[in-house]
Amino acid sequence: MRKLCLALLLAVLLLCAASLACADTPAAVAEKGTGITVIPASQWAETFPEVYASYQANAENAEVVEYTEEYPFIKTIYEDYGFARYYGSARGHYYCVSDLMATGRPHALANCFTCKTADFTVLTLNDGDSAYSIPFDELDGASFEDVGCFTCHANTPGGQITVTHTYLADAVGDDFGSVKAETLSCAQCHVEYYFAPDGKMTTLPYQSLAGMDPDAIYDYYEGIGFSDYTNPRTGVQQLKAQHPEFETYMGAGSVHAGMFTCADCHMAKETGADGKMYLSHKYVSPLESETIQATCAGCHADLAGFVRGVQEPVKTRTNDVGVKLETLTNRLADAVASGKYTDEQLADIRALNRKGQWYWDFVFVENSDGAHNSRLTTKCLDRAEVFIDVALMLLDGLGE
Repeated sequence: MRKLCLALLLAVLLLCAASLACADTPAAVAEKGTGITVIPASQWAETFPEVYASYQANAENAEVVEYTEEYPFIKTIYEDYGFARYYGSARGHYYCVSDLMATGRPHALANCFTCKTADFTVLTLNDGDSAYSIPFDELDGASFEDVGCFTCHANTPGGQITVTHTYLADAVGDDFGSVKAETLSCAQCHVEYYFAPDGKMTTLPYQSLAGMDPDAIYDYYEGIGFSDYTNPRTGVQQLKAQHPEFETYMGAGSVHAGMFTCADCHMAKETGADGKMYLSHKYVSPLESETIQATCAGCHADLAGFVRGVQEPVKTRTNDVGVKLETLTNRLADAVASGKYTDEQLADIRALNRKGQWYWDFVFVENSDGAHNSRLTTKCLDRAEVFIDVALMLLDGLGE
């Protein structure tokens, strides 16, 4: 009897060890080649019924907020760029393709599909970088599946996480193995990126974790002489930040990056009908899940109150700095239109405008309103406001 008990105990310990090892299994990187196809999520529904049902539940997030109406100053800040005309909030993975196809922003090339569908990912894996420069209208986006199993698991759901967007592995470089697989899976899309001028490939502006700092990214863009667009009235060559959740969460000042993954906070661990635990694939704010909040309760008895305490002042200040940036844009545009000043006289003001807009935008388009890393968020807003204030002072000096 004692031997049986010991055997059972050993079996339990081995199962626990296997579970822990699985949890810490590093991410794989998809191999490039020819003939890769996507097994759609629907074909895994019978094998993983509860996971698939939770994935389908993302359809509940159907509301779209039009940011150009909620934040009218971005029509000035992003002038002559697509986001000044249409900037709808993302409804999540379930609507990726349909929202892209319906957007009021024009799309010239297929690279816009990068983070919307695995059907495009396999084109980059099979055909290489040439896929990024395919004309948008040549691809039948209506037939594409939204972000699904393949994006994070290749064709092996339930097993090792696989980074199928190989540009992420290239950008993280030697630090790839030090980042948890669950965080890397989200970082495939929740990042700052640009389309390389030569080839239009989706590219991340760094080669290591240290290079993900917004200061280093700005220097990177300066070094290659890159800008997303030029404001037609000010002549400022501006950068349009995307959605740098990964860079913010992993950046200096983050208090959770070393302990938790994206999945820990956004994918609840639920118990199925068979009593086994599964990871919900309905992606939520921690405040929308009692399961996740219970996990956080050890440190945050009032998680909702704590988050509000972080986010509300960040939202207010982001809005205030955005209005001030709008003022700078209009005043600089007036100075240009007056014809009184040379490009040399306006050069420093334009440079400050470019910097101020970059640091402000890094916060404005990052989806946590400071919750991912309040220190880095505050630092960016501080720097943005300093650059804007100095530019306004220089404009005041022009009139003397």
